[in-house]
Amino acid sequence: TRGALLKAHRKALQSGDKSLTWREFADRVARLAGVLQDLGVTAGTGVAMLADSGFPFFDYHFAVPWVGGVMVPLNTRLADAELGYILDDAEAKVLIVGREYADRVPGLLQLAPGVREVVMIDAPPGGDMRDYETLIAARAPVPDVRRGGSDLHAIVYTGGTTGRPKGVMTSHANLVANTLAAIPNMEFNEDMVYLHSMPVFHTAGIARIYGTMTALGTGIILPRFDMDALFDAVKQHRCTHLLLVPTMINRMLNSARFATTDFSSVTHIAYGASIMPEALLKRVLAMLPQVRFTQSYGMTELSPSAAYLQPKYHVLDGPNAGRIKSIGQAIHTAEIRIADASDHEVPRGAVGEIQVRGPMVMQGYWKQPDATAQTLRGGWMHTGDAAYMDDEGFIYLVDRFKDMIISGGENVYSGEVENALHEHTGVRECAVIGLPDDDFGERVHAIVVPHEGVTLTAADIVSHCRGLIAGYKCPRSVEIRHTPLPLSGTNKILKRQLRDEALAAQGPSGGGGRTGP
Repeated sequence: TRGALLKAHRKALQSGDKSLTWREFADRVARLAGVLQDLGVTAGTGVAMLADSGFPFFDYHFAVPWVGGVMVPLNTRLADAELGYILDDAEAKVLIVGREYADRVPGLLQLAPGVREVVMIDAPPGGDMRDYETLIAARAPVPDVRRGGSDLHAIVYTGGTTGRPKGVMTSHANLVANTLAAIPNMEFNEDMVYLHSMPVFHTAGIARIYGTMTALGTGIILPRFDMDALFDAVKQHRCTHLLLVPTMINRMLNSARFATTDFSSVTHIAYGASIMPEALLKRVLAMLPQVRFTQSYGMTELSPSAAYLQPKYHVLDGPNAGRIKSIGQAIHTAEIRIADASDHEVPRGAVGEIQVRGPMVMQGYWKQPDATAQTLRGGWMHTGDAAYMDDEGFIYLVDRFKDMIISGGENVYSGEVENALHEHTGVRECAVIGLPDDDFGERVHAIVVPHEGVTLTAADIVSHCRGLIAGYKCPRSVEIRHTPLPLSGTNKILKRQLRDEALAAQGPSGGGGRTGP
């Protein structure tokens, strides 16, 4: 409503060749809220959405809370069994689905019989499915029910890398805390042109919707992440702000189109979601010298951010240099400590778990009180991330504890090994995982994708690493592959899939088989 009042006739959103003004967007939101009301949505009703990014997904993010419902955004890359579980577990009553996923609806309804209403975006004419645009065009707007504070805003499911997916409950207060922290740290303003390239079913994509629109910037929507589409959008719309994960930055720089695309409009790039290799960060700083960078640290349970490394620290010289390996400092409203397994704060420089408290911390896991109590014990959010903190409060992430490799009794952090691998000029992509080993318990296993035309061997990789890190951290087995590494719906490397593939290739003999020295 603020945008409709202050910028009524200015463009708010662009998707493909269509655009919406702030007034048009506000009208769509209020109309969709009316449609949801007609479908029985009241305070606390779960409304799920399975679709690619577009105007409807943006409508959804405002209309569901407008009418008092709870959002349940669905990851489009999940299997039907996973989506059915989420729909059933979240007790969703309404499903909005994109036409591109129409064939999945019958199976999902069998798995989640509690879903009683389905609306399809761009439903085929003459079919038995209600069409999204037809419904909102015919419905009068309804007033905002004014949910806020501790009211439940969304249930966003984690990837389920261990056990069943967990529904992270975030409140309106969580959302406000995150939005107000993001705007200054990511330098959002009303003149910005933000490229929504992250999926808006993911917490990072969700957060940038609210940050961009609260700042009254213009949003350019990509249906799904595609490198060519990103280059086209930057050129056509003169985008100023991007959010990319390190894998996306790496692939952007390695694309032949990068050198021929005009990036002069881009003033700010935010990154996060996984460890940024130092070599990659130095490379992008050199190739985009006009861009100001911000690293965001967080997770779904933190709504999603609790720390930022501000642009002024993305330098290699001067008084602010020396911090580019850091994920930043706590935001104004967050307390962050590094603690041991007994939840005692460790000395500065010692590795422990990142623990957070503040208004950005989730309410808990939906219908999982034991998991909630364990994760939020003592009033601190236990992130599962291993890090250390210096005397100025800068945090240095070393790994996820679940990705830490214990080899011969020594802790090996995969991120440190990956950082060393990225220093090799022939390495295009890489990932490091732990595999069972008869001698060492676990061994460090590297999966490396070389640049096109470059020949690498396992011996090359191990020799390179020995010059940078301790011998016990170096890969004991290496896979050289020539296809891109598998990515999640948020473009993070799927280490679980790589581990499964490596174990299958290793066979039932266990830790005896090795592909490197």
